[in-house]
Amino acid sequence: MTQTLSLEGKVAVITGGARNIGKRVAAEMISRGAKVVIGDLLDAEGEATINEFNVSAGSKVAAYIHTDVTKYSDNKALFALAQEEFGGVDIAFLNAGIGTNANAMFLPLDDKVDNRMCDINTTAVVKGSKVAMLYMAKRGGGVIVNTASVAGFLCSPAVGIYAASKHGVIGWTRSNAIFEHVCGVRMNAVCPYWVETELAGDLGNGGDQDPFAKFVADSSRTKVETVVEAVLTLVEDKSRNAQTLLALPGDVIRPQEPIATYPEIADAKYQAMVPKYAQEAIVFYKKKLADALEREGI
Repeated sequence: MTQTLSLEGKVAVITGGARNIGKRVAAEMISRGAKVVIGDLLDAEGEATINEFNVSAGSKVAAYIHTDVTKYSDNKALFALAQEEFGGVDIAFLNAGIGTNANAMFLPLDDKVDNRMCDINTTAVVKGSKVAMLYMAKRGGGVIVNTASVAGFLCSPAVGIYAASKHGVIGWTRSNAIFEHVCGVRMNAVCPYWVETELAGDLGNGGDQDPFAKFVADSSRTKVETVVEAVLTLVEDKSRNAQTLLALPGDVIRPQEPIATYPEIADAKYQAMVPKYAQEAIVFYKKKLADALEREGI
């Protein structure tokens, strides 16, 4: 029997929550009894979004703070605001991302342009997860959902650097299953196909006649509602940890399973080592967590 996490009284932090998927997830969480804190760069839209939520609820159910997800200082301020306003953090939806200049191979050799994609789509998820992990450990547990993509599994030269950034999110998410056993924090990733937002149109190089633009325009779309349902599934279903959940056209939601290991690796010696390492690792990471909480003053 599936154990379900009730959102009543829970507190969620959402990056990229001023509009589109982030806003819709925030609205659904509030409808289920949660409070939300939104971090974004779009200040006017962010403030309008939380005002809309608060007026509709007739009480303070949402807060906003300007957040550059690539900076630890901004991530820490975002989670600190959730603690100050609503008492702690139970859920993080790390949703901020970009698609611009995804077809990078023959762009100018520009450090800033190429770094930006992975800084926002991948490294910022790592930074946000690390901050979230500490706040949730202090709270006694929680759940993190990272926005990845079908491009985290499928590849095309037209979105090469975007695919690389989302492969990184998949690898990061699947690498962190142990922390449910260390401090009660689950981590999952939602992986949509082209969604009915403007991001699909951004996955190019500014109208440079890339034939991929027509391919995207003619492709099926995933409904925003399907993505929202997938995110809430990863949050509420307590059995889901280190799971990568596809959100596809036709209202399809299903996991993309990882390769457990390779037979060339999994000999008798390896099989004997795995359970011993797993137990030792939990003890090791509990000590590392205690050190980090003390160091960061959280």
